[in-house]
Amino acid sequence: MSDPTVDPSDPDLPPEVAATIGTVQYETPGEFPVEQGYVYTSCSSVENGNPLFWDPEVAADITDGPIAPPTMISVWFRPHHWAPGRTEVALPLQVHFDLKAAFDLPEAVMTDNTIVFHDPVRPGDLLHTRQILRSVSGPKTTKLGTGRFWVIDVEYLNQRDELVGVETYTGFGYRRAAA
Repeated sequence: MSDPTVDPSDPDLPPEVAATIGTVQYETPGEFPVEQGYVYTSCSSVENGNPLFWDPEVAADITDGPIAPPTMISVWFRPHHWAPGRTEVALPLQVHFDLKAAFDLPEAVMTDNTIVFHDPVRPGDLLHTRQILRSVSGPKTTKLGTGRFWVIDVEYLNQRDELVGVETYTGFGYRRAAA
């Protein structure tokens, strides 16, 4: 079954965008290791009392040691807005912003987000990510405006290059209709 957002006959798809479909982009090292303090803070903020994340003995019995909640995977991908020596603001999901610029679409929303988990993420892991543009639709008009849908995978790997998760985003970049 083909992806409904792919229109290979789209004459308006710039060759430089078409060339990036299926290509690994923005391989980015993590800025900090997975930290147990973040795990406690995140679990506390949503009142997640699962002993797997709080009790080292339970974690040893179930997962051979402490793990981070799988739902925290994108925490380790978000760059700090500022860091010493950084000359530009770091943005997560850079492929998304590249597409907005390539198509001159000032607005965008994420319409879908799916995460597939693989190996567990553990305190001390240093994750790195890479982004892969999977598809770009032809022009579409919705209630928001006219634009394009795109699908981007973010692959998360640990310091041993083991896949720990894949987050798939569907975005819609658009230009509002004139009022």
